[in-house]
Amino acid sequence: MAKFGIHVPPHQVATTPDEAFKLAQGFNSFDLVIKAQVLAGGRGKGVFSNGFVGGVHLATTPEEVRELSSKMLGQRLVTKQTGPEGKPCDQVVITTRHYLRAEKYFAILLDRVSCGPMLMGSPKGGVDIEGVAHETPELIFKEPVDIKTGPSLAQLMRLAEKIGFRTEIREEAAQQMQRIYDMFIAVDATLIEVNPFAETARGEVMCLDAKVNFDDNASFRQKQIFAKKDWRQDDAREVQAAEHDLNFIGLDGNIGCLVNGAGLAMATMDVIKLCGGSPANFLDVGGGATEKQVSEAFKILAGDPKVRAILVNIFGGIMRCDVIAAGIVNAARVTNLTVPVVVRLQGTNVEEGRQILEGSGMKIFSANDLTEAATKAVKMGQILDMAREASLGITFELPL
Repeated sequence: MAKFGIHVPPHQVATTPDEAFKLAQGFNSFDLVIKAQVLAGGRGKGVFSNGFVGGVHLATTPEEVRELSSKMLGQRLVTKQTGPEGKPCDQVVITTRHYLRAEKYFAILLDRVSCGPMLMGSPKGGVDIEGVAHETPELIFKEPVDIKTGPSLAQLMRLAEKIGFRTEIREEAAQQMQRIYDMFIAVDATLIEVNPFAETARGEVMCLDAKVNFDDNASFRQKQIFAKKDWRQDDAREVQAAEHDLNFIGLDGNIGCLVNGAGLAMATMDVIKLCGGSPANFLDVGGGATEKQVSEAFKILAGDPKVRAILVNIFGGIMRCDVIAAGIVNAARVTNLTVPVVVRLQGTNVEEGRQILEGSGMKIFSANDLTEAATKAVKMGQILDMAREASLGITFELPL
C-alpha cells in the first residue's frame, strides 16, 4: 500500500519474541500495538490455543511487546472466521498506536450487477461491517465505477462526504481512495477492504487495517505477490490439491465428493443434502484431468478421517470416463480404502470406464443416475457411522 502512496502507519514484522523486542526498541514511541498475523478477521476477539485472549494488544514497553508476542507466536488463533481449529500464528506485526478522531469504512470489490469495480463506504468504521449492513443498510453507500475510465473526482468527493469526512480533509480522503483504486487495478485485486479508514487526531487520513484478496487467475502476472503466500494458513488438503491443479474446498460433512466441473459439483452437493447427507468437500478435477490427478484427488478424500463414503459423479465430455475409472482403481489400490465408493459415470467412453471398474476386482458400487448414487453413498455412510459408534468393526474394504 505504501508503494502506491497510501498512508499506512510505520510497522515491523517479527517471528520470535526476541525479534519483536528488538524491533520495538527501534520505534520512537512507547505507545505500540501488537497484532497476530493470521489470515482471518475478528483477531481482536479471538482466543489462542494456550488460552490467551485477543490477537490485538496495546504495549508501552519493548519488554511488554516481547511478553505479549511470546503468548501469540507458535499458537493457533481461533476467531469467528477460522473455525474451531484456528490458524497458526507464526508472525506478529508491531506498529505505532494512533488516536482517532473518526473511523470510516472503505472498500473496493467486483460487482456482478454493474459488471465492474464498486466503491463502497460507510461512516460506521472500526466495527463489524456485516452488522452495519444488516441493521442500518442506509449507512452503506456505493459508487459503481467504469473500469475503462476509473472513478471520477466527483464520485470520490461525493463518497468522502457521505461517509462523513470533514470538509477540510475531504479532498485528501478522495485522493487516498483514488490511490487505493490504483492499487486495486495494478495488483489484480478482487477486494480491498480498509477498516478503519480513519481520520487521526492530527487530521491525517490513514489506512490502519486492511484485507486484500487477489485474483488467482492473475498469478502469472503477480508473481511477486503470490510468492508471499503462507501455505500454513491454508487447509493442508487444499494445499495438496493445489499442488496437483485440483480445485478443493473442505467442508464439515462426511460424504466425500469427486466431480468434474464446478456446476456439477454444486449440484452433487445439493443432491447429497436432499438425500439426508452432508458433503465433506468440494473437489473439482476439471475437464482435462489426468489419471494421476484423479488418483491424487482420491488420496485426499481417503485421507480425511471424517469421510464415511465417497461419491464419484462424472459427466464425460472433455473428461473421459475411462481415465476417471483408471484413476479410481489406482488410488483405491494404493490407499487400501476402507470406506464405500459409489460411482456414477455418464458420457465419453462410459462403457470402457465401467469395464475398468468391474474388472478391477474391487467392491466399487455403481449407479445410473445422481439421485441413486447419492442415496447409496448417504446410506452406506450412515451404516458405517452406526457400526463405528457401536464398535461392530464393520468395514467396506475395497480389495476383495
